[in-house]
Amino acid sequence: RHLGAVNHDCCDKFISLGITVSDYSAGMPSRLFMKLLSLNVFVQAAIIVTGGIVRVTASGLGCPTWPECVEGSITPTDSQTEAWHKYVEFGNRTLTGVLAVIALATAVAVWRSTTDRRLRVLGLSALAGTVGQAILGGITVLTGLNPYTVAAHFLLSILIVALCFELWWRFRYGVSRTDAATAWFSRILLGVCAVVISLGTLVTGSGPHSGDSNISHRMPLDPRVIAWIHADAVWLFLGLIVASFALVKFNKFPLELTKTLYVLSAVVLAQGALGYTQHFTGLPVLLVGLHVLGSVSVWVATLYATHRMRADSLTR
Repeated sequence: RHLGAVNHDCCDKFISLGITVSDYSAGMPSRLFMKLLSLNVFVQAAIIVTGGIVRVTASGLGCPTWPECVEGSITPTDSQTEAWHKYVEFGNRTLTGVLAVIALATAVAVWRSTTDRRLRVLGLSALAGTVGQAILGGITVLTGLNPYTVAAHFLLSILIVALCFELWWRFRYGVSRTDAATAWFSRILLGVCAVVISLGTLVTGSGPHSGDSNISHRMPLDPRVIAWIHADAVWLFLGLIVASFALVKFNKFPLELTKTLYVLSAVVLAQGALGYTQHFTGLPVLLVGLHVLGSVSVWVATLYATHRMRADSLTR
C-alpha cells in the first residue's frame, strides 16, 4: 500500500481475534492494536506480582504436581490437604493461561500488521517466552521449589516484560537513533537496574520465604551479606539517576526528560524504603509482597526512562 491509500482500505480485520490492525501506510497503528500491546505488557508484569503472592503466602505447592493441580485432576479437589493454598496456586496458573492467550493474540496481530522481521521476531519471542515460562513454572513445582529455579522463573518474567515493552515502544514511537554516549549511558542504567533485580532474587533465595512452609532448602548465602550487596547496587543505581539529572542540567539531555526522571526517582526511593523497612522488621509478608510489586514497577519505569532518554536526545 502507498501513502495515498483511501481511508476505507486502511485497516485489516482479524475476524477470529476480533482485533483491528492499522494500515501502516498511514504511519500509525490502530488504537485497539496499541491497547493489545499495552495489555500484553501489563499482564506480563502482573503475573510477576501474582507469583509473588503465591510465594509469600506459602502457596507454591498448593498444587503439588504439574501440569495437573493434583494427580488425576487439573483443578483443585476437596480431598487435597493444601487447604486454601491450592486455590491461590491454581488461580495463578489460570492467569498464566489468560496471559498465553493474550501473548498469542499479540504475536498474530504483529505478524499480520507488519513485514518487519525484527518486529515479528519480537512478537514471537514474547510468545515463546510465555510458553517457556509455563514450562519453567512446572519444573519449579516438580523440583520442590528449588530456589534456583524460582529465581530463574522470576528473571525470565523480567526478560519477557522487557521484550513486550520493546515491542510496544517500537510500534508506538519507532526505533530511536541517538548518539553513542547517550546510548551507552542508557544501557548502563538499564544494566545496573537488571543487576539490582538479579541480586534481589539472591536475597529472596537465601531468605525465609521459600514459597512453602515445609521447604527449608535455601541458597547457601549469608542473607545479611547478600542484602548489603543488593543495597549497595541500589545506591549505585540511584547515583546514576542523579547523574541523569546533572546531564539534563548541563544540557546533555533535554529538559523534557526531567519529568520521566522524577517518576523513576519516586518509584526507586519508595522501593528502597520498602526494602529497608522489610529488612529491619523481619520480612513481614505484606511488605515482601509490596516489594515484589515495587521491583516490577522499578523495572518498567527504568525501561520507559531509558527509551525516553534515547528518543528525547534527538530533540536537544
